Amino acid sequence: ASVTLTGIDSDDVYMLAVNNFVPSTDAQDFKLRVVESGTPNSTSNYDYGHKLLRADTTFNNTSAENQTSFDGTSSTGNATGECSNAIFYIYNANDSSLFTFFTQEVVLASHTTLLAGFQGGCVFTSASQVEGVQIFAGTDNIQSGTFTLYKVV
Repeated sequence: ASVTLTGIDSDDVYMLAVNNFVPSTDAQDFKLRVVESGTPNSTSNYDYGHKLLRADTTFNNTSAENQTSFDGTSSTGNATGECSNAIFYIYNANDSSLFTFFTQEVVLASHTTLLAGFQGGCVFTSASQVEGVQIFAGTDNIQSGTFTLYKVV
């Protein structure tokens, strides 16, 4: 249903690599939450903004405040060749006196085979000690993908 990665235990920058994320049902968003004390945080403390780079039309900006998760992609497909790939950098996660920030770089083939990309970021607006991330597929399960959390030293 979801993937939880923990191991954030220092003030270093961390990187989440997402390779070939495919949802179980078509047109699902890749979503992300922080994990605190072993539990994904689903409070309305996620703000994000990104530039959506589309192959079929002009670019546009997308943003939201007070969400229950961070939208990493939108409408990822699950047919052959449709998937999302992403890199997220995570900052301040281990420091309980600061907000946790993410930057994102994403490429995807949507459920309509549209090629798109995202460039932007997210902030978890609660000063807390974050030990990891939870990855899930909108309202459904993850069919496949490789998810790796790295410490950047």
